[in-house]
Amino acid sequence: MRYAQGGGLSDERRRFREVIRLRAAERFDAGEPSSAIANELRVSVRSVQRWRRTWDKGGPRALRSTGSASPPRLCEAQFVQLEAELAKGPVAHGWPDQRWTLSRIKTVIGRRFHKSYTLQGVRKLVIRHGFSCQIPARHAAAARLPGLPPALGSPEG
Repeated sequence: MRYAQGGGLSDERRRFREVIRLRAAERFDAGEPSSAIANELRVSVRSVQRWRRTWDKGGPRALRSTGSASPPRLCEAQFVQLEAELAKGPVAHGWPDQRWTLSRIKTVIGRRFHKSYTLQGVRKLVIRHGFSCQIPARHAAAARLPGLPPALGSPEG
């Protein structure tokens, strides 16, 4: 299953879905049809059918959540430290301007925690912790410095 914002499910949401699957398992025992279970639990019939096949093979235990796909590379304490590093700003880490990019955040994680992330992994990490992408309201070309030739006063040059 794919998630639009990346990062998968939270523990709370995972538990919620597990409860729904276990409610369905109780109804499997009673012999109820998949369509009735799906309607009552407000899920798709296909999901109920998939759960029923899993339940047939392994019982209710097979419907329990197995946890997240992989443990996070940075624990919560390390993410708090990363937030503190990001709050210092990019200039404090040697970059010439005040823009955080995924590549720069990846570099800070590597330097500070000796962990390797892909850019997509960094994106998922920051979105999972409530950060969002910021897009400037206007292009930097609109912010040309007066009195300078185009080669020096704009990003094009």
